[in-house]
Amino acid sequence: MCGRYALTVSPEELKEILGIMELEDFPARYNIAPTQPILVVASDGPQERGSNLPDRRAVLVRWGFTPGWVKDPKQFPLLINARSETAIEKASFRAAMRHRRVLIPASGFYEWHRPSKESGASSQAYWIKPRHGGVVAFAGLMETWSSADGSEVDTGAILTTAANASIAPIHDRMPVVIKPEDFSRWLDCKTQEPRQVADLMKPVEEDFFEAIPVSDRVNKVANMGPDLQDAVEVEKPLPVEKKKPDDGQLSFF
Repeated sequence: MCGRYALTVSPEELKEILGIMELEDFPARYNIAPTQPILVVASDGPQERGSNLPDRRAVLVRWGFTPGWVKDPKQFPLLINARSETAIEKASFRAAMRHRRVLIPASGFYEWHRPSKESGASSQAYWIKPRHGGVVAFAGLMETWSSADGSEVDTGAILTTAANASIAPIHDRMPVVIKPEDFSRWLDCKTQEPRQVADLMKPVEEDFFEAIPVSDRVNKVANMGPDLQDAVEVEKPLPVEKKKPDDGQLSFF
């Protein structure tokens, strides 16, 4: 799963990378947690003929997806992630997969390696970022929940997939990464059916991310400084997962 991430790039860089026309200024965020507002990018569809304006807009949503049919969110589990293998059919995400696919920009994410209880070892946090820096776009879903009194809350979730060989020693899941050349196809909910973009929901290349062990200060939401990403020494390095001869063919459906 993906339960914490960071977005530390400047608004100007993000506008250029994601093709957003307008974006209000925002501070660097080093410890984004569930229920907090997160930035997502949605598409409004093609502009008028001859227009050179971007068709993408930035939206703030609550990180914690609430399907439109839910009557009382307090009685519904907090859905921060959606499994890509089942999102097309699952009742909670089916409508959003068809109509409200979004991009969730990030500078990287945090994950925890949790040893077995029998080992007696403590959990180790890792800051996982693109090996060459920059921004990564996670595949996401957005839904607007309306209450009985007419108030509305925009909510979102990050799609996850099976971890690749470099992340698997830490956790068995990782966010789905959408590459820049696939932004338009992922966001196009008018002509691209969910099954037509299913090929995008796969583990990213093994060398795309690097994992840096960090302190457990990231566990507390109140800690929000850049020092959360400072490397620490670990007593026992993670094992390197050996790739099986038939790896690389993952079945999602």
